[in-house]
Amino acid sequence: MTAQSLDRALTAYRIGDPQGAYPIFDAASSKLYPGRWNTTSTPVLYASQHYSTAMLEKLAHGSGQLPPHQHFIEITVPNGITYEMAGPAHLPGWDDPGCSVAKAFGAAWQASCRSLLLIVPSVVARMEQNFLFNPEHPQFTRLTHGLHRPVWWDARLFG
Repeated sequence: MTAQSLDRALTAYRIGDPQGAYPIFDAASSKLYPGRWNTTSTPVLYASQHYSTAMLEKLAHGSGQLPPHQHFIEITVPNGITYEMAGPAHLPGWDDPGCSVAKAFGAAWQASCRSLLLIVPSVVARMEQNFLFNPEHPQFTRLTHGLHRPVWWDARLFG
């Protein structure tokens, strides 16, 4: 894959606990608890293109239980940032429960530092996209984010 440059600004959403051990805008937790697209040695900052997708991802990973004090931030991705896109056509098996295809691809992408942003499909909302940011990429400091705000969960999601 070849990195491209964004021709517009994008917004991403990330949910976490601002009072927790790991700040919301920090990839440290991905080293301890790797996701579908990374390993313990290749940290990434996971976010979603839409607020609702960020909520669905949090629900899926929480198995119906959510940690307390969940807040969200909006991350601004400025024009000119390098990015790549990976999807089902590029990666057969990306959505396998074992995550081996996605994990190998994401880890190689992160280690290469080819681009700051990797846009990938969401497993829980197949038509939506998640954003992976490489905290070790030189453009990472160009990302900005707003103040954290509380996430209000509808009780019907849990009953």
